[in-house]
Amino acid sequence: MEAIILAGGKAERMGDAAGGRPKSLVQIGERPLAAYQIARLAEAGVERVIISCAAGQGDVFTEALGSPATEIVCAEEPERLGRGGGIKFAARLREEQGDVFALNGDELVAVDFGALLRRHRETGAAATIAVARPASPFGVVEVGDDDVITGFKEGGRIPYWVSCGAYVFSGEVIDRLPDIGDHETTTFPELVDEGRLHAYRHEGLWLTVNTPKELRRAQEHVAAHPEWLGE
Repeated sequence: MEAIILAGGKAERMGDAAGGRPKSLVQIGERPLAAYQIARLAEAGVERVIISCAAGQGDVFTEALGSPATEIVCAEEPERLGRGGGIKFAARLREEQGDVFALNGDELVAVDFGALLRRHRETGAAATIAVARPASPFGVVEVGDDDVITGFKEGGRIPYWVSCGAYVFSGEVIDRLPDIGDHETTTFPELVDEGRLHAYRHEGLWLTVNTPKELRRAQEHVAAHPEWLGE
């Protein structure tokens, strides 16, 4: 198996917290963010990862993410291509045909990629999305019929499923991705109309890492769960 990681983000919303690094290379504990994704992919049998990055940054990613267990190849975008365009551009460097993982490079996510792949193949889907119900950022105020507040509690999880930014694509879907643009607003609606887009429900960790606050939260999680540091 091969995988494509979208890593063209500039970390503009992180400001100084990014330390001048691309968003996928911000430091979480002892590793760059994307290194955690690569370790998870390796557990599912991925031996080759293609990084879709900005022009001129290939060497930066190769040096930061080099691993004896996983080959790292960089596809430097000549211009901003969008997520769908970035995946399609990077896919030109694939050495295998058939199914491929694709994921956003700015997520700390504990998706079981092996189970995601099995789900994809069992259903015969053209593409399968890992979906999750994120934690609500708000606490809940419990209000009685007489408008008397009876208590407060944590918000729990929102009742809707949203994309985790982790996918399995068939070779056919790679060909149908836009040259420039986002697959979730172009290719995915077409697959929905055809009944060929499926979901894999992920109940575990999913943290986006786009702002200094989110970066701190990810760092705190890794500090509290040293198993993420692995070998």
